[in-house]
Amino acid sequence: MRGTPFFNRWNLIIAAGLGVVLSTLSISCAPPKPIRIGFVGGLSGRVADLGIAGRNGAQLAIELRNQAGGVAGRPVELIIRDDEQKPEVAERMTRELIAQGVVAIVGPMTSAMALRMAPVANDAKIIIMSPTVTTNDLTDQDDYFFRLTSATRAIAAKSALYQRNVQHLQRVAVVYDLGNKAYTESWLGDFRTAFTQNSGEMVKVLSFESGSDTLFLPIARDLLADPIDGVVIIANSVDAALLCQQIRKLDSRLPIAVSEWGATERLVELGGQAVEGVTAAQLFDRNNTAPSYQAFHQSYRDRFGQIPGFGGTAAFDAANVVLDALAKQSPGQDLKQTVLAMRRFAGVQNPVIFNEFGDAKRETLITTVRGGQFIVVE
Repeated sequence: MRGTPFFNRWNLIIAAGLGVVLSTLSISCAPPKPIRIGFVGGLSGRVADLGIAGRNGAQLAIELRNQAGGVAGRPVELIIRDDEQKPEVAERMTRELIAQGVVAIVGPMTSAMALRMAPVANDAKIIIMSPTVTTNDLTDQDDYFFRLTSATRAIAAKSALYQRNVQHLQRVAVVYDLGNKAYTESWLGDFRTAFTQNSGEMVKVLSFESGSDTLFLPIARDLLADPIDGVVIIANSVDAALLCQQIRKLDSRLPIAVSEWGATERLVELGGQAVEGVTAAQLFDRNNTAPSYQAFHQSYRDRFGQIPGFGGTAAFDAANVVLDALAKQSPGQDLKQTVLAMRRFAGVQNPVIFNEFGDAKRETLITTVRGGQFIVVE
């Protein structure tokens, strides 16, 4: 027996209602959409150690946050991009991440990349949280670029005063890498100012283009051609280690200092005996005993099978700054304003405190390589 029109209509209404209910239940049961955060760093090539450490630090921070429930119940996804240490690639990766809906970018790890990424982030109003960029060119600007470290003027000045007043160096030769001029020229200028103001003399300044075909022995010979008390190297860890090896062939006792960019674990691994006694500016203490650092250090070793170094530590803190700010962000509030309103964030060794321009200050330490380890001496 066929139903009446009334009952047919009623069945259709019931079916439609059930469809709405089932659709609503399906939506409500769907997992929450992840929050996307980008990472940009140099992950390939001969000097990828800093970028890889940074990626690992950011990844660990997000994995631990997801294990704790994510941010406001939403998981966090890290989208990783390799800038190949090429500014044009860094800019392209930034645009790509923004197009994919990231709410912030952790990175980059070097100053040359930051100069190309910052304008893109400013236009999109997406914050860049750099763990390690120190160039003076991005200091005291009302923009979307944040950094967890001091500018080069503080780091290089402390290094210069240590070399002049503690090491008692008066005449030095300096060599720097042209591939990251935003950092190296900034560092060189600040070192020169502090060193010469304290009666030091920069006898010679040389530059080179970093690359697998760079010949370091001729550079070492040129550095040592005039009477000097020491050499200062402003370069990545690989080039710094290779330069130290060539300098030691010519003079086994000459004091050598490197900037913080070169003071990664790779310097010691590659340099071996040639870097024993080398002094280096540092932005953290590998032997710090704070429980938060010890817990992070162990988690990093368990996860990646190596120690974090300054790049991994700084990136872990940088990612956590972004995550903490997202957790506190009010509806409709710009993430930049959230970070600036909070200002103070926990770090695994020391608090991260931003000024009104998004620049933080970290204590600069002077270390020396002793027994294959960086030991704090000041």
